[in-house]
Amino acid sequence: MDSKPSKNYEIDNVDLKILSLLMEDAKTPYTEIAKKVFVSGGTVHVRMRKMEEMGIVTGTTLKMDYSKLGIDISAFMGIFLQKSSLYNQVIEQLKAIPEIVTINYTTGNYGIFIKMHCRDTEHLRQVLHDKIQKVEGIERTETFISLEEALYRHIQL
Repeated sequence: MDSKPSKNYEIDNVDLKILSLLMEDAKTPYTEIAKKVFVSGGTVHVRMRKMEEMGIVTGTTLKMDYSKLGIDISAFMGIFLQKSSLYNQVIEQLKAIPEIVTINYTTGNYGIFIKMHCRDTEHLRQVLHDKIQKVEGIERTETFISLEEALYRHIQL
């Protein structure tokens, strides 16, 4: 997929409506979206392809309830780096840890803030002790266990 933006394409209200409907349910068929936006299915397909070419749409994902799969712990971790120049090296090592699902470079107290999922507290302890704390360049960490995700949504366009 070409990441160069299309030079002559401007986002309009039809594009924003298409995106809003897909953010509600990414599995919605383009023909159904077309009816709601009052355009043809082909138009939705072409516009989505243009937005992918522009890098606005980068893929689709599933929202999952991990607890139904036996993964009961969601945790956030603030990571203090030994030196900020080690950021890229630390990121590459963190990417190799499958329990980590997001990595953010941040301002404030932490150099990096991550989200991870673990089966239980013992699994979380193993990930912290055997994987994360062995990453070269990490000075120390602070872990926050999520008791409940009360809201998950996209911003309104």
